Amino acid sequence: MNGSMKHEDEGGVQYGSPPHLKKGGNYIMEGMEAVKSTFLIFSMQEEVGSLARALKVLESHGINLLHIESRPSQRGSNYEFVVECCNSSGGNIEAGVEELKSMCKYFQIISRAHRGNKETVPWFPRRIKELDRFANQILSYGNELDSDHPGFTDPVYRARRQQFADIAYHYRHGEKIPRVEYTKSEIETWGAVFSKLTKLYKQHACAEHNKVFPLLIENCGYREDNIPQLQDVSDFLKDCTGFTLRPVAGLLSSRDFLAGLAFRVFHSTQYIRHPSNPMYTPEPDVCHELLGHVPLFADPNFAQFSQEIGLASLGAPDDDIEKLATCYWFTVEFGVCRQNGELKAYGAGLLSSFGELQHAMSDTPKFLPFDPAVTGITKYPITEYQPLYYVAESFEDSQQKMIEFAATIVRPFSVRYNPYTQSIETLDTKLQIQKLLRNIGHDMKLFSEAFFKIDPPECIM
Repeated sequence: MNGSMKHEDEGGVQYGSPPHLKKGGNYIMEGMEAVKSTFLIFSMQEEVGSLARALKVLESHGINLLHIESRPSQRGSNYEFVVECCNSSGGNIEAGVEELKSMCKYFQIISRAHRGNKETVPWFPRRIKELDRFANQILSYGNELDSDHPGFTDPVYRARRQQFADIAYHYRHGEKIPRVEYTKSEIETWGAVFSKLTKLYKQHACAEHNKVFPLLIENCGYREDNIPQLQDVSDFLKDCTGFTLRPVAGLLSSRDFLAGLAFRVFHSTQYIRHPSNPMYTPEPDVCHELLGHVPLFADPNFAQFSQEIGLASLGAPDDDIEKLATCYWFTVEFGVCRQNGELKAYGAGLLSSFGELQHAMSDTPKFLPFDPAVTGITKYPITEYQPLYYVAESFEDSQQKMIEFAATIVRPFSVRYNPYTQSIETLDTKLQIQKLLRNIGHDMKLFSEAFFKIDPPECIM
């Protein structure tokens, strides 16, 4: 199964209220205000009272202001403003936006309710703490299981699932992930999966996975009789590649899940599959996350490749989100690579599934070279073994292909992740690009100095 992401982009709901049972059987958060809210980012002529005049325009059109902030501008002005707003009863946000736009030097509309509006950019987080905005805008919640789930008729298991969901629901960025005391039954389930899979890794897992796995045993408590804690694993990943784990209470939309990868954040489940069938789960669980995903996130090249998929998703149209989510499915989830002339597994869906790992390494499925333009429109089954796998020649090669594919996505800016501020910078002016070139120039100077210290040129007499 596909991490903690649902493949369709189904929007979201407001974060902050207790979950309620939605028609159709899924638990979601109360209210739909977060879907309706719109973010306006703009800069004006630098004169006294400019912001007050802008806010007066919005007020005159009956627009409710939910949040206002000012920040240093990256586009030549001293400041730019961010206003989160929504229509009140009888308001006219379209008219207010048009009037305000005429007063501004720079103007951009960002909204989760972007469908059908070509001038509106789909909302995406700009700072890592903004992941809190959608982490609970989930498509399913807690103990609400499908009727074919092995734990559907088990009240004890459903109550336990609710406990894990509540931990994730109350989690906020910057907090330590609460530690869980797993039960004897849960540890035995983990142990059965751990024992079965680790016997296959040496033969079928990629070199990067097999290199990291002993370090997880040494540093994070990976053992047959112990389920590692998410916080310990997150700390290990952060030291390796800057990736961190964040607990999630249910399935996220594709758009929201991929946005987390842009910040090197992986939304992870914390519960475990039902003990009646340890070798099967209809959804991602802690075995899938810790055995399948985590080892590769500790590899720098794979981490960069995963982040490229996330960065490509920010502000992308819905059709492109679907293509990126499909590329994610065929790589991060069910990816195969060629190493020393042999096929090896690197996708989490393979490395956490005893049966599918053996299937993927057999002569039964079809194998094609990874090409995002082709891979992104490939249909696939979600309830049976994959009939087709895409093969990566290397993570570096796949990363470059994703960068080239991202360049074809139609959006009015490019994006760059700033690791110092853990924020996303949108590049849409010459001034921003000039600043970026200066930074690149500094890095090239550093590279040149380091290179000549390692291998100094011969002196010319």
